Amino acid sequence: MSTQFRSKEISWLSFNERVLQEASRQEVPLIERLKFLGIYSNNLDEFFRVRVAILRRLAMVGQLTLAEGGNPREVLTQIEDIVIEQSNRFERTYNQILEELAAENIFIVNENQLSPEQGEFVTRYFKREVRPRIMPIILKKGSKIPLLSDDAIYLAVDMAKNKKSEYALIEVPTDSLPRFVIIPSNDHSTYIILLEDVIRYELDDTFYMFNYHKISSYIFKLTRDAELDLDDDVAESYVKLVAKSIVKRGNSALVRFVHEKEIPDNLLSFLLTKLNFKKEDVVIGGSRIHNFKDFMGFPLVGAEHLYYKPISPVRHKKIVHGQTYLNSISKSDILFHFPYHSFFHFIDLLREVSIDPKVTEIKITGYRMAHNSHVINALINAARNGKKVTVVLELRARFNEQDNIEYGNMLDKENVKVILGVPGLKVHSKLCLIMRKEDKESKKFALVGTGNFNEVTSKVFSDQLLCTTDPNITREVTRVFDFFDRNYKISRFQHLLVSPFTMRKKIVSMIKQEIINAKAGVEARIYLKCNNMVDVEIINRIEEAARCGVDVRLNIRGMFSMFTSNSDGKLDIPAIGMIDRYLEHSRLFYFLNGGEEKVYISSSDFMTRNLDRRVEVAVPIYDQEIKEELIDFFNLQWQDNTAARILDNDLNNVIKNQDKLPHVKSQLAFYDYLRERNVRD
Repeated sequence: MSTQFRSKEISWLSFNERVLQEASRQEVPLIERLKFLGIYSNNLDEFFRVRVAILRRLAMVGQLTLAEGGNPREVLTQIEDIVIEQSNRFERTYNQILEELAAENIFIVNENQLSPEQGEFVTRYFKREVRPRIMPIILKKGSKIPLLSDDAIYLAVDMAKNKKSEYALIEVPTDSLPRFVIIPSNDHSTYIILLEDVIRYELDDTFYMFNYHKISSYIFKLTRDAELDLDDDVAESYVKLVAKSIVKRGNSALVRFVHEKEIPDNLLSFLLTKLNFKKEDVVIGGSRIHNFKDFMGFPLVGAEHLYYKPISPVRHKKIVHGQTYLNSISKSDILFHFPYHSFFHFIDLLREVSIDPKVTEIKITGYRMAHNSHVINALINAARNGKKVTVVLELRARFNEQDNIEYGNMLDKENVKVILGVPGLKVHSKLCLIMRKEDKESKKFALVGTGNFNEVTSKVFSDQLLCTTDPNITREVTRVFDFFDRNYKISRFQHLLVSPFTMRKKIVSMIKQEIINAKAGVEARIYLKCNNMVDVEIINRIEEAARCGVDVRLNIRGMFSMFTSNSDGKLDIPAIGMIDRYLEHSRLFYFLNGGEEKVYISSSDFMTRNLDRRVEVAVPIYDQEIKEELIDFFNLQWQDNTAARILDNDLNNVIKNQDKLPHVKSQLAFYDYLRERNVRD
C-alpha cells in the first residue's frame, strides 16, 4: 500500500499552473491567452477563499496532520512560495501579451499614456459615468476602516504634504461599470483603458479641496474566508441559517492581501494594521492590475485570428425534427456531450414535457443554476400547466447559496415542491426524472449527468448527460428522489453507484476484481477520468492494481495526490491532466471486467467528501453503442499531444508526446468524431 501522498492543495496549484501555461502558448489565440490569465486569477481567488481558509482554520486549532499527510502550517508556507513564483510568471506572461497585442494595434493604456484628445474623452467619461458612482472615504488613524468586499478592487490614495500624508480609499465600481473602457480612435488602432486608471486620471478633480503637493494611488484587493459556518440550531430554519452565514461571509477572516508593489511602506503598513492582518497572513506585492478575473470578459476587439474559431454544436443523430424527445429516448438511450451538442436539447426537452398533456410529474436536482435560468423557467411553466414538479435545491452550493435561496422562494410561489437538500449531506448528483402516462401505465424517463443543469457553464464545461427509459435505472433514480423526500428511507442500489451508500464500496470492489483478473493472467484494465483524485483508499487500491499488472490510465484535470512512480521501478502509472479550450468536467469510469466491460459516467470525483459526505450518482452505460462512444472519447483524449500534460511526481506539467506527429487536439478531434458519426449513420 502507498505511504506517500501529495498535498491536494499543492497539486491544485499545479493544475492552475497548467492554466497559466495556456496563457503563454503561442498556439493559443492571443485574446484567448488573455482570458486564460483571467481564469487563472479567478481560480486562485477561489483557492484562497476555500482551500487556504480551511488550512488556516486547521492550523489555528492545532491540527498537526492532514488526511493525505503533511502539516497545515508547512503546506501554507509551500503555497505562499509557489504563488509568489507563479505571480512573477503571470506578470511576465501579461507583459509579453501586451507586446503581441501592440503588434495587432491593440493597446491597453494607463492614465500616463493618454494623448490630449484621449484625455479629453476620459475626462468626459469620468464626469458622466464614473464620478457619480464613487464615494471616497478618508482614512484616519483613530477611525475604523469600513468593511471591504473581497470581490472588489480598491485604490488607496496617498495625498502627501511635506513629510505627512493623508490617506483615502476608493472602491472601483466594476459592479456597475465595465472594467474596460474603449477610447475612440482616429487611426486603425484600438485603445483600452481600465476603469481604475480612469479614476487615477481624475484624482485631482476628485480631491481638489485637499491641500497637498503630490497625489498618488495604488491598487489593492483582499480575499476572505468563504466557508459557511452552519451550526445546528434547530430553532432556525435551514434557509435562515444559510442566509445568515452568507452575511457573515462578508465579514469573515481575511486570508490574502495583494497590492501594487510600488505602494509606499507607510501606506501599506497603515492598511495592514487597519485590516488586522497578521504575520501568518499572505501579503503579496504585484503589478498595478489586480482582479484579473475580469479579463475573462475582455472586449471583443481585433481580428478573427485572435480568438478560437467558433464551432457550431453537432446535431445529435437520434434527435429527429418533428419527433418528440421522449419518443426518441423511448427508442434507444441517448447520450449528450456538452458543449459538442447544444445544451438547449435539454431545455427543449423540459419545454416539451411542460406542455405534454400525458406528462404527470417532473423531479430534478439543482446545484449551480444559471442566472435567469431557462431550466427554472421551464419547470415553473410545467407547474402552471398542472404537472407535479419537485426541485431538490442544494443551498450549500458554494457562491451560489443566495441564488438558490431566491430560486427556492420563486419556485415555492409557483406551487413547486422544493426540497432544500439533505441534513448533513450535500446533494451534488445531477438527476432528472419524468413520469408520463402511456397506455394507462406510467412510464419513467431518467436523465443522469456529470455536470450542472446550467445553460451558461455548459458552453465551456465538457460534460455528459444520459437519457434513458431502462427500468433498472429509472427505478433506482426514483429511489434516490425518495431518499431526498424521506431521508430515513435508504434503498438498495444494484445498478446506480450512489454515495454515501454504495459508491465507495462498489468502486473498490471493481478495482479488486481487476486485480484478481491480472493475477490470474487475464487482461485487466482501469481507465478513470475525473476532476480530482485525492481519496487515500482509492489511491491505495489503484496503486495496488498497477503493481499487480492492471493497465491503469488516469485522466485527472485538477487535484491529484498520487505519486505515479517509484525508485524501484515497480510502479509506473500513466496519468495526464487536460487543459484546453473547454474545461474538462465529465467523469468516466471504465473497468475491463474480464471482457464484460463496465462503463459509468458520474457526478462524483474521487474525493473523500464526494464518496462519504455528498449524494452523488454514477450511472452504468448499458447501451453498447454509447459504451463504445465513451471509450473512444477516453482514448482520443489519451492520444492528445497538444493539451494533455503528464502528471509525474515532480509536477513538471510537460505536454505528453508533444514532438510526436500527427498532432492530436482531442477536443476538436472528438467534435469531428461526433460529426462523422452523424454522417455515417
